[in-house]
Amino acid sequence: MEKRGRPRGFDREVALRRAMEVFWDKGFEAASMTDLTQAMGIASPSLYAAFGSKEALFHEAVALYQACVGGEMWDALEREPAIADAIAAFLVNTARAYSRGTGPRGCLIVLGARHAGVPGDPVSDDLKRRRAQNLARLRARFDRAVAEGELPGDFDCAAAAAFYATLQHGMSLMARDGADAATLEAIAAGGLRAFAGPAFAA
Repeated sequence: MEKRGRPRGFDREVALRRAMEVFWDKGFEAASMTDLTQAMGIASPSLYAAFGSKEALFHEAVALYQACVGGEMWDALEREPAIADAIAAFLVNTARAYSRGTGPRGCLIVLGARHAGVPGDPVSDDLKRRRAQNLARLRARFDRAVAEGELPGDFDCAAAAAFYATLQHGMSLMARDGADAATLEAIAAGGLRAFAGPAFAA
């Protein structure tokens, strides 16, 4: 049985994707209930019936974003056997994902909420946790390269992971400010040159 208040023909997946795009474009705080209900094609009671609250909707929207947007950058990081190729593919795919013509520009996980939120704020904490997971994925890829003998034992995997996470976050901000694909790909090329140098040797 349909929940009370839910319109006939309601497609929860479509509504969630539209909410994701609103949050991606505006961020959690700036996205009003009017913005969300208009994009989703439902009234407020239907939104609450389907998702519980604006905050719960945001968490679902971020999970959907992480599952279906930009996965190629992380897939490339794991798929490429050589670490230099893995980082190059990671950066190039980041540049392309953040500047593609469809959807908002930049990254929802980086730009979705203010970073200086109140301690214990569940929205900011959720995004912070997801960014920490991404940082750990980068660190694990460098650790793997050291374990496989491709990088020297004194390679600073933590510093390299932090550098490329920070570069990726900066590319997200640049994309949101209007940087085109060529600009972001030039940044990616610069990031790869940094890897080729001695910057992360202990």
